[in-house]
Amino acid sequence: MKIDPDLCVGCGNCVAVCPMGAIAINEPGGLASIDQDACVECYSCFNGMSMERLNPKVVRGVRRLLGVFRLRFDPRPDVCPTTAIVPETLSWPRTVRRAFSDVRASHESTGIQGRGTAEVKTNDVTGRVKAGEVGFVVELGRPSVGVRFHDIQRLTRRLARHGVRFESENPVTQLMSFPEKGDVDREVLDERVMSAIVEFKTDTDSVDSLLALLTEVADEVDTVMAAGLAVRCDEDGENSLEALLPELGFPLGRAKTNLGLGHLEPAGETPKPEAAEGGGR
Repeated sequence: MKIDPDLCVGCGNCVAVCPMGAIAINEPGGLASIDQDACVECYSCFNGMSMERLNPKVVRGVRRLLGVFRLRFDPRPDVCPTTAIVPETLSWPRTVRRAFSDVRASHESTGIQGRGTAEVKTNDVTGRVKAGEVGFVVELGRPSVGVRFHDIQRLTRRLARHGVRFESENPVTQLMSFPEKGDVDREVLDERVMSAIVEFKTDTDSVDSLLALLTEVADEVDTVMAAGLAVRCDEDGENSLEALLPELGFPLGRAKTNLGLGHLEPAGETPKPEAAEGGGR
């Protein structure tokens, strides 16, 4: 993403829209510009603002004239008055930034939008987490913080040494050159994204040691981490984590309970709308 200096009038509306703090008004000149290293190509500035096509020379002239009388002409705060925000054609590896940061973009490897994972929300249909297994989703990064793949690799390498099973359809896994080692493609290591999710499975007996590992890594990486666990309930609605997590010092909260209302469709048939809605997403 860039801001065209020939069109920008320095209104500053785009500064507040950027969730990563990558846009600033520069002095001298008073025009907006984007820090390309801080920008994660989330398109929040482009998608989140209305674009008008006022003549930039006229807008600048009016602003200067009013400035003589200590008055200001400012467009509405959700408007770029001259359509100065311009998307650029991204090339590899910078395309990774948009794939992980723009909720409207799809990952080329998975075809899924956002951070590119259905996680275990459809487990009643996919059966990704089976009895005796625990699925982990670990999110690194947040708006205003972000994360570089250097830190993501710090986590995935530690997890690989622990022997976890990475989810093959996850876009972070797709970027691993050696999944068995947790190595991420060298070309993307310095890329910064708004956030990313690492998904893996392990046996129930390894939950305590993995949570200890995640706690250690959280203190080492230059971002924030949040972990979620998924497990199958038994016929009585109970699961192995109910008692274990409080004992390990992690308050238990059920973020989502999948009732098992999803329907598997025979191969070659198009899912019916009512079946898709009942998939427990």
